Amino acid sequence: MTKELTLTILTPSGTVFGGPVDAVFLPGTAGPFEVLPGHAPIISSLEKGRIVWRSASSQQSLNVSGGAIILENNTLTVCAQPEK
Repeated sequence: MTKELTLTILTPSGTVFGGPVDAVFLPGTAGPFEVLPGHAPIISSLEKGRIVWRSASSQQSLNVSGGAIILENNTLTVCAQPEK
């Protein structure tokens, strides 16, 4: 049984998104990567690029100039600076 991945995206102006997702694509400083339910714990920095998250019913994205993420127990928290 696949576990649910919970995503929270935080910016200086507030929470951009919070809820369950199927996948998240991130612009990591060591290269782009994808997070799926069951992914191993990770801490990573983000570079300029686009965060894309998808659920069964939609796909959304946010352009960022940088940030950081932490993933533990299928909870992904992204702290990012939106690109202006």
